[in-house]
Amino acid sequence: MAIIDVVKYDGNDKEFVWKFPSDNLRLGSQLVVKQAQIAFFVKGGKVLDPFESGTYTLHSSNIPILHRLINIPFGGESPFQAEVWFVNLITKLDNKWGTVTPLQLEDPMYGIVVPVRAFGQFGLKISEPKLFLDTLVGTVNIYSAEKIVEYFTGKIITTITTAIAKKIIQEKIPILQMLVLLEDLSKYCELVIKEEFAKYGIDVVNFYIMSINVPEKDPSVVKLKDAKDLAARVNIAGKDIYHADRSYDVLNNAAQNQGTLGGTMGAGLGLGLGFGMGNQMGNLTGNMNIGLQSSQGISTPPPPPVQTQYFVLINNQQNGPHSIDAIRLMVSQNQINRDTLVWKEGMAQWGKLTDQDDLRSLFGAAPPPPPPNAI
Repeated sequence: MAIIDVVKYDGNDKEFVWKFPSDNLRLGSQLVVKQAQIAFFVKGGKVLDPFESGTYTLHSSNIPILHRLINIPFGGESPFQAEVWFVNLITKLDNKWGTVTPLQLEDPMYGIVVPVRAFGQFGLKISEPKLFLDTLVGTVNIYSAEKIVEYFTGKIITTITTAIAKKIIQEKIPILQMLVLLEDLSKYCELVIKEEFAKYGIDVVNFYIMSINVPEKDPSVVKLKDAKDLAARVNIAGKDIYHADRSYDVLNNAAQNQGTLGGTMGAGLGLGLGFGMGNQMGNLTGNMNIGLQSSQGISTPPPPPVQTQYFVLINNQQNGPHSIDAIRLMVSQNQINRDTLVWKEGMAQWGKLTDQDDLRSLFGAAPPPPPPNAI
C-alpha cells in the first residue's frame, strides 16, 4: 500500500464523522483540517492527538501522544500506521422527528383518552468531539446526522410524551388546546433532551414541536368534542336553564312516541314530566319575581306544596315518576290496580298502591266482605 502524502477531508453537511480511508502514513505528510473540522489520531481504539483547522506537516513533535505510543524515530520520513478521524463541527438544523404511533393521553377535564400525534425538528452539533468518538462511533467509518437521529429517536419520543403528559396533568390543559403551548413544550423538551445528548458530546440546538394533532374522525376525539360542546352550552345558558331545555326535549319526544307505552301511559308519562319541568321553570321565574316584588314592597305568598311523585311497577318494568293525578288517570284506564307496587322517595322498599295513605282514596271505600251463609 502506498504511503500517503496528504491527509484531508472535504466534508459535507450530512456527515458528522469521517475516517480517512488509509492508516499507512509517514512523517512529513501534510494534514489539512478545514474550517469547522477537527482531526484526531487514533491508535488501537484510543483517541489521541487532536488537530484543529489548519495545515500541518506531521513530525514527531506535533503528534506527541502518538509518538510516545509507537516510538516513531526522530528525523527522516519514517512510515507509521495510525488512523485519522475527522469530526465535522457544523450545526445541522433540519433533523426531523415524529411519533411513529399515537400517544395515548387522557384529557384532564373530561377523562377521555385520545390518540395524539406530534412532530417537529431540531438542530445537532458535536460539542465535545473526543467524547463523541469515545462513546458513540466505535468501528463505524462514517457517522451521519441521520444515524444520530435514528439512535436517539426513542429518547426523543419518550421525552416528548412525558413533557406533554406533565403539562396536561399539572396545568389541567385540555388536549384540544395544546397547540397554544407549542413554544413552552418545545423549550421544556429541549432542556431535557440537551441533558441526555450531552452525555455523548452532542449539543441540541433549536428543538421545535411543530404540530400536535388528533385524528378528527377517531371516536374518542368525536366524544371529546361533544363533551366540550355540551360544557360550553351549559356554561353559557346556566345549569337550570339547560336542564329545563332538556326537559322540553324529553317531553316533546314522549309526546311523539306515545304508541310505545300506550296512549294513556304516554299521557301519564308526559304529565309526570310536565310537573317536573314545571317545577324547574317555576324555580327560575320565581327567583326573578321574588326580587321584583321585594323591591316594590309587595308581600309574596308561600311556595305551593311539593307534588308527591311515585314510581309504578308495570309488567315488572319501573315507570315514572308520576304525580298522583297521573296515577289516578292510569287507575281509571285499568292500567294499574290495587296490588300494583309503587315507590316514592323515603320508602325503604316497594309497597302496594292501596297501602299508601295518599293513594288509597283512588279506589274509594273498600267493599264489605260477603255475608255469611244462612243456616
